[in-house]
Amino acid sequence: MLTLVIPSGAGIGNWEVLKRDIPNLRVLVLMDGSVSPIIPEDLTSERLYVSSIGAGETVGAVLNSVRTPFFLFIKKGIICPRPFFVRRFLQAAESGAGMVYADYIEREASGDQEHPLNDYQLGSIRDDFDLGPVVLYSTEASGRVTTMYGIVTGVEYAGWYDLRLKISTHYHVYHLREFLYEVDYQGVVKKGDSAIFDYVDPVNWRYQEEMERSATVHLKRIGAYLGPREMPPPLEDDRYPVEASVIIPVKNRVQTIADAIRSALMQETDFQFNVIVVDNHSTDGTSDVIVNMAREFPQVIHVIPSRRDLKIGGCWNEAVFSSYCGRFAVQLDSDDVYAGPHVLKSLVHRLRVGNAAMVVGSYTTVDEHLLPIPPGLVQHREWTEENGHNNLLRVNGIGAPRAYRTDIIRRISFPDVGYGEDYAVALVISRLYPIGRIYENLYLCRRWGGNTDANLSILRKNENDAYKDGLRTLEILTRKKMNLMV
Repeated sequence: MLTLVIPSGAGIGNWEVLKRDIPNLRVLVLMDGSVSPIIPEDLTSERLYVSSIGAGETVGAVLNSVRTPFFLFIKKGIICPRPFFVRRFLQAAESGAGMVYADYIEREASGDQEHPLNDYQLGSIRDDFDLGPVVLYSTEASGRVTTMYGIVTGVEYAGWYDLRLKISTHYHVYHLREFLYEVDYQGVVKKGDSAIFDYVDPVNWRYQEEMERSATVHLKRIGAYLGPREMPPPLEDDRYPVEASVIIPVKNRVQTIADAIRSALMQETDFQFNVIVVDNHSTDGTSDVIVNMAREFPQVIHVIPSRRDLKIGGCWNEAVFSSYCGRFAVQLDSDDVYAGPHVLKSLVHRLRVGNAAMVVGSYTTVDEHLLPIPPGLVQHREWTEENGHNNLLRVNGIGAPRAYRTDIIRRISFPDVGYGEDYAVALVISRLYPIGRIYENLYLCRRWGGNTDANLSILRKNENDAYKDGLRTLEILTRKKMNLMV
């Protein structure tokens, strides 16, 4: 009833559990020329030699080899099934789900750690959605969707991602909220904080191209693909107090806020600008720093919200909807700095002469002392003028620094959240208007312990990821509706 598919480097740590549950277990071993999978010597298995585990041809070969109603794919690590591991997977799959995945336990030197996962939703189309290292596939569902849409060919990485998107088009991808197995990665490098930059690292360029291709085809398949964007409306003639405002939301950043403000004040422009610092009731001395700088520099506007429950998005709204805000609103985080004195001029010029409602520059990752660290310059080259507004649904961010037309951002507003507020606005703008890019380094992005996304717990990371998946779900539904109305 079940085929176990194991690639090179993966394995099962307690085979007796599986042998007891499935007397006639069939094992299919994927050999890509690297290390051998970890399986008992006395176990009968069929070996399938492949060029790459993620290749489309590998997916096709697996589907052609499987003769059972379901197959269990062990993607990586040494898996130790818990009691009724197989039974629970199969019971969930027999509901008609196309894929089933479950929560698990990570074995670590410091002790075992529960690793819950997120539910799959319409907007979970990013290629790094975490299904865990074990996924059960319905052979029937896999066969039907590949018969309908074919097997993706000529790809080294996107094969299984492409299959998941096709299955999700017609079948449920079911999350079993039970800790059904333990996993020991045994030397396999786990992704840490730097993983958030994997999709923009130039060494992963081919990977990104393949994933974008599959995601774009999927959006067309479900009716959410959008063609070229319309030109934004002409700039308003309404008078603004200044041409541009640098907006810095801040709470308890006494170590870095002065650097951020100074980097804004050092901008050399041919227009007037101010610096709106939205101080979200800091308690560590940050407020004193802002007060002193505002006394010395009239361009610095110190705004303290009347509410005490605002998140980053709410602080942005305080600035954008204030009477101080200029014609263009430009982002600067309280722990980052501009890379030079011409950043503001470059962003505003691009908004003035281009057809964009929003412009995004490029940044360099640095440590707390502003020294470059990997991956270095991040240009978001995965964004293209032709398809960036579609590909944005696959990736988790758009880059920095970000500059907006104030009239347009006032129509949209920011969601009052502490994570993903910039992504939410970018999705909406990209649906309606073109977004411009500048590929020169404009920004130094600090990676340090004070970052809002540093050293997150699994539960907090899940919350963040689920929020962005939810944004994508709403955006896909809205884009599908737009296409039906055309």
